[in-house]
Amino acid sequence: MHGSERSPALRLDGLVKRFGDKVAVDHIDLVVPAGSFFGLVGPNGAGKTTTLSMAVGLLRPDGGSARVFGVDVWGDPVAAKRLLGVLPDGMAMPERLTGRELLTYLGRLRGLDQATVAGRVQELLEVLELTEAEGTLVIDYSAGMRKKITLATALLHTPRLLVLDEPFESVDPVSAMTIRAILGRFVDAGGSVVISSHVMVLVEQLCDHLGLIARGRIVAVGTLDEVRGQGSLEEAFVRLVGARTGEAEGLSWLGS
Repeated sequence: MHGSERSPALRLDGLVKRFGDKVAVDHIDLVVPAGSFFGLVGPNGAGKTTTLSMAVGLLRPDGGSARVFGVDVWGDPVAAKRLLGVLPDGMAMPERLTGRELLTYLGRLRGLDQATVAGRVQELLEVLELTEAEGTLVIDYSAGMRKKITLATALLHTPRLLVLDEPFESVDPVSAMTIRAILGRFVDAGGSVVISSHVMVLVEQLCDHLGLIARGRIVAVGTLDEVRGQGSLEEAFVRLVGARTGEAEGLSWLGS
């Protein structure tokens, strides 16, 4: 089963995750349209990473289901993961390899032939500006370089859906521009992207659809214009998550 063209890129139904007495994700329902650039936004600790980890098969849910183009992530994980490219938060990698060695190794594990792997690895290293680090081990990469090589591993097998957890965190402005261009090209070619972030300006610039999560629940979902209304996304975010605004009380000693 390779996934239906008519199915949503990602569908979550009743996802639940508990850690002891804490309900981190509370019966989340979410539909990501095929071909969309979808942002999952929310404050720190809202459940973004936990939700995406369950959605891509990295964390088993306590209830509910996740489907990628109609394929059950937990019922048929091999088929689902062929459709997925994932950049999880803090993913461990074989660090005693160079970037080229890492990509080559993972490409061969994916079942790609040697010539295909070699061509794609060269292109990815060039586009992501990692060729100068040809002889550098991944363990010695900067945070931004690690983010870029992880994105390369997600793109290597030509997935139909990219799920990226905080893809721009710790990335310098030049690298961020490169990553944005790559993701835009991916969507323009018919791919689908889900990113998590708590940076509203970034999401507003990139995404056409979004879901807003707070306290483990989806509090708003739709097109960008539907969710932000007449104001900015940041204003909608503050209103919907019930955050405190205004001047901080206390800390009078700071001015002394």
